[in-house]
Amino acid sequence: MKIVIIDDEVRAGNLLKILIEEHCDSLDDIFYADNLREGVTLIKKHNPQLVLLDIEMPDEKGLEIVNYFEDGQFNFELVFTTAYSEYAVKAFEINAFDYLLKPIRPEKLKEVLSNVESSNNKRQIHERLTELKAALQSNKFNKIGLSVSDGIIFVALNEVVHLAASGMYTEVFLENGKKVLVSKPLKTFEYLTELNNTFYRPHRSFICNLQFLKQYVRRDGNYIIMENKCEIPISKHKREEFLQIINSI
Repeated sequence: MKIVIIDDEVRAGNLLKILIEEHCDSLDDIFYADNLREGVTLIKKHNPQLVLLDIEMPDEKGLEIVNYFEDGQFNFELVFTTAYSEYAVKAFEINAFDYLLKPIRPEKLKEVLSNVESSNNKRQIHERLTELKAALQSNKFNKIGLSVSDGIIFVALNEVVHLAASGMYTEVFLENGKKVLVSKPLKTFEYLTELNNTFYRPHRSFICNLQFLKQYVRRDGNYIIMENKCEIPISKHKREEFLQIINSI
């Protein structure tokens, strides 16, 4: 695997290089640039499989990489490195980008490298970057990127009725009646409840969009019925909190 690191902090870049050399068994070559323009030159010269990009740099932000490549030219995986806010991290998650938080932990690096080797998302980087840039600039999320077997599907948040755990996968139920099976566990979507106050997790196996709440039923342990007729249980320890929420709607 060829890897390009782009990070204006030389020490951070060198440390990341050392960690990769220690933990990437399939490493062929690794290249480093301390600014985006030089990094783009390295990418076009060496055709890496992976680019590790610092999102916040003084001259050009990492997201500006979208200006250097046409849609079909992103033939590499892109992983962001950041020491930044929880909000930025949520932006990466919602647009299906892997990321490394500084200081970088070897376990997380190994996980990301493994994801890159098995990923099929290269063809959609331009679209995901555009969505990510818009979200970070406007401080508003309108869509979510769902990782499926052959890439990423973008869905408007206001079209998601509920999400249900299915082992290590998640089933996403949409307003149009379709269901998307996502190759991530439900816990990775917990951020939706912090990002958008219409999403709520009434049970460990479900996250629901309260915009589509149809009925609250007090019998059989208490459950809710969504507009798509799906019945979602409410955990005993969540009942009081849930009642407070629906009483405030």
